Amino acid sequence: STVLKQRQELQLLIAELKERDEELNDMVAVHQRQLLAWEDDRQKILTLAERCNLLNNELNKRNEIIKSLTKRLKFLESQQNDSKTTYEDTQQKFKELSQKVTDATVHCQALEEKNQSLHCSVLELSAKAGQLQAREQELLTMLKLKDEVILETTDHITEFTCKFKKLEGALRAAKTEEFSLNKEKQDLKLRLKELILETNKLKDDICEKVEENNKQQEEIIYLKQENGCLRSELALIVEKAKRKDQLLQFAKSKQARTDTELSSLRQV
Repeated sequence: STVLKQRQELQLLIAELKERDEELNDMVAVHQRQLLAWEDDRQKILTLAERCNLLNNELNKRNEIIKSLTKRLKFLESQQNDSKTTYEDTQQKFKELSQKVTDATVHCQALEEKNQSLHCSVLELSAKAGQLQAREQELLTMLKLKDEVILETTDHITEFTCKFKKLEGALRAAKTEEFSLNKEKQDLKLRLKELILETNKLKDDICEKVEENNKQQEEIIYLKQENGCLRSELALIVEKAKRKDQLLQFAKSKQARTDTELSSLRQV
């Protein structure tokens, strides 16, 4: 009966060990799935980090472009200021020349009055009038040249204003693109923080599962040792039962011999 009980206990222990083995297999499968998910998350984090680096490089390039555009804009502004100063100088010269022309006309009128009053020096005055007319022609040609220069400067000013407007439009577009890139960068940083928190949580879960697995392995080792002890005890019990059977056989043979001796003694 004890052997049967121990066999039943052994069978129960074996069934429990099989259940524990199945549970361990399930836990190992779950652990492998968690490791695969963690690896996928790590790959995603790496790809996001690479994309973030690419966006940072692109942002640096755009900043360099904006810096070069601002330098170009400053250079164009300085050129525009120079052209304004030259335009103001030409206007001032034109005023001086107009003042000279008015002075010359006044002088010519005075000479005509003097010609009427001084008929004797009419030849000298006519020569002076011819010289003044030549001077007037020179002044007119100079005025025409100055008008052409003024027109050229106005054309340059209009061209520079058009370029300045184009550069302002490009600067606005670059600023809007920079704002969108900064926004996307902030979103990526937030997503990266969330993924880092999820990774740390997964690491903590993995550590807990590993500790639980170690405890279960220790329990399995303890159960195996207990199973070995039970097997050794069972072997000892079987050996004791065999010895008892042998002793019983010896006692029976001894009883048979004593019975035969008693029967022989009774016969005697």
